[in-house]
Amino acid sequence: MNRVTFKTELCKGCGLCVGACPKHLIALDKTKLNAKGYHPAGITGQENCIACAMCATMCPDVVITVERGVEE
Repeated sequence: MNRVTFKTELCKGCGLCVGACPKHLIALDKTKLNAKGYHPAGITGQENCIACAMCATMCPDVVITVERGVEE
C-alpha cells in the first residue's frame, strides 16, 4: 500500500498539491486551521494513491511525504 502524509502544521494551504494530483485525491481541509491560520492539505482517498509523488514535488514547503509499498 502507498502512503502520503502531510506535516499539517507547516502547510500554508497554497493548493499546489491539490492541482498536481492526477487522481484528485488531495484537498484543502476547510474545517481546520493550523497554527499558522491556514487550511492544511490532506489526502481524501489514501487507498487510491498511486504514489506518483507529484504532490510532494510541487510542495514549496516540503510538507508532504510519499511512501511506496508500505506494509500495514
